[in-house]
Amino acid sequence: MKIPPVVSPQEWHEAWERMLVKEKELTRARDAMAAERRRMPWMAVEKEYAFEGPNGRLSLLDLFQGRRQLIVYRAFYAPDITTFAEGGSYPDRACVGCSLVADQVAHPAHLNARDTSLAFVSRAPQADIAHLKARNGWELIPWYTLTDDFDADFGVDEWHGTNAFIRDDDRVFRTYFLNNRGDEAMGSTWTYLDITALGRQEVGEDSPEGYPQTPPYQWWNYHDAYGHGT
Repeated sequence: MKIPPVVSPQEWHEAWERMLVKEKELTRARDAMAAERRRMPWMAVEKEYAFEGPNGRLSLLDLFQGRRQLIVYRAFYAPDITTFAEGGSYPDRACVGCSLVADQVAHPAHLNARDTSLAFVSRAPQADIAHLKARNGWELIPWYTLTDDFDADFGVDEWHGTNAFIRDDDRVFRTYFLNNRGDEAMGSTWTYLDITALGRQEVGEDSPEGYPQTPPYQWWNYHDAYGHGT
């Protein structure tokens, strides 16, 4: 392997400062993209969709768990899924890429504190999903069974993807979608919030007038300190 030049501490710091300028440009561009997402039009969800959860049948509205926003990731886990790493098989293993995504998911209490729920959906039955979650330490991720055309209607029937929704009382709207390499960054509280219609909901964020905003640090908390129900 050909290594880069080995330099003095001063030269290294100068090189780092040059890179920092580009890092700041990338951060500002990422913030601007998130601000554009918050101005995306909403698409009304007119069909009724049904899912199976640990306690029975649920609607798409139920997946919000009473919160205003919902993020849904289609994870490929079912008897007919074959995208396993060497040595993997169903029901002990899901798609290796989707499993990597699940391993990256931050504690959902932080999303819940921003009035946002996270859900994974798959074709596998609930008994197998419970087994997979327990085996891999994913117990905190709400994970539901697909029962209809939700995956085909929202672009995740043949590949993974993440959809963002918002509700106005009982009306549900699709607000954003990403897939392919867009899913690589998902898992962090911040990256999830940055694809939602309301964003991080922090003071100073470039959002349309009237969007909910509170100061940073004032809402941040330990995952077990937000209170019951988050």
